[in-house]
Amino acid sequence: YIVMEWLRGGDLFDRIMERERYTEDTARHLMKQVFSAVEYLHNKNIIHRDLKPENILLVSNKSDVDVKVTDFGLAKKANREGLKTFCGTPQYFAPEVLQRKH
Repeated sequence: YIVMEWLRGGDLFDRIMERERYTEDTARHLMKQVFSAVEYLHNKNIIHRDLKPENILLVSNKSDVDVKVTDFGLAKKANREGLKTFCGTPQYFAPEVLQRKH
């Protein structure tokens, strides 16, 4: 069994679709939390590799400001050679990645 924390707010993608827009202050607060999580992971030499709104969960259905990053199925430990694997969710790839110009 895998026991995980239950987060009542659903994912960020669904919340964005429901709300249609966020204030700049709310968006800034959300992204600050996401960037803080990514910084923490990178300090531990972990690369998420599939960061997208569906993998950002809201702690509460009453607030849009507390989030957690989830789904580490494609995460890798960074090494000196770097990561060369092409992975993630294609709909979120940058054009230069798809064209292999990165």
